[in-house]
Amino acid sequence: MGSQLALKSRIASTSSLEKIFNAQEMIASSHIAKARDVALNAKPYSDAISDAVQALVQHTHIDHPIVKKSENGNRVAVLALTSDRGMAGPYTSSIIRETESLLARLDEQGKQTELYVYGRRGVSYYKYRNRDIAGTWEGNTDKPGVEVAEAISKALVDAYMKPEEEGGVSELYIVFTEFINMVVQKVRVLRMLPVEVVADQPSVNTDQDAEASPLYAFEPSVDEVLDAILPKYIQSRIHECLLTAAASETASRQNAMHTATENARSLIDDLTRKLNASRQASITQELTEIIGSADALNKKEE
Repeated sequence: MGSQLALKSRIASTSSLEKIFNAQEMIASSHIAKARDVALNAKPYSDAISDAVQALVQHTHIDHPIVKKSENGNRVAVLALTSDRGMAGPYTSSIIRETESLLARLDEQGKQTELYVYGRRGVSYYKYRNRDIAGTWEGNTDKPGVEVAEAISKALVDAYMKPEEEGGVSELYIVFTEFINMVVQKVRVLRMLPVEVVADQPSVNTDQDAEASPLYAFEPSVDEVLDAILPKYIQSRIHECLLTAAASETASRQNAMHTATENARSLIDDLTRKLNASRQASITQELTEIIGSADALNKKEE
């Protein structure tokens, strides 16, 4: 009897969890389509401004922090995009694992890192381990707004443009989860600053190209133009990363809750079979005792 009560209690608690998991899966399913569309719609603008900046620094001879900062700088900023809530499978743990790997590689190179974290789960993880955090942001990781991207980009641009002797950084990395499709989400490490210049393909007319003039003219000056472009470039890239990370978080939560629901149902079926077997054994034992008692009474009367 005690075993049956324990099985009934486990079935009831597992059924409650199954309902919670199923509800979370349905909520994530209702949000994923919009999150995916928002992330995909933001990508063309981010790609366009990235291509423009890439072409700008590739076809001009400029000396600006957007292209290169002090070669002797050893301070690096790392931004990790985690989640506010759990029930998303390995989403946050994958980000933290990749962030720790990046920090270890930078440390081996003699770099001094400054960590920035977005998402309550990541903030709690590093605060619990007494890790120094240069900046934190929390709230709406599954629906990030422009205001969050603006606040993050402003803090990072200020840190990047600040001189090294005043605590400025010479490189900026971001660790986030890229949304590939509903099943696949890939953790990526992106170096946002300085902009990495991709060399042109070699041309047939090398003599003429060697003397070619820059393709851009700047008014009023190159520094003023790039100073105006830099915050917009960083904000657009960070906003895109936030949106694709939000879509990845929602997809990961839907997949995790679907798996959890199926596991809970499988566990309920297994526990129900054990309960039925226990009931059958109990009934068989009772029948055996009744038959044995009846036989004993019959023998006594004889």
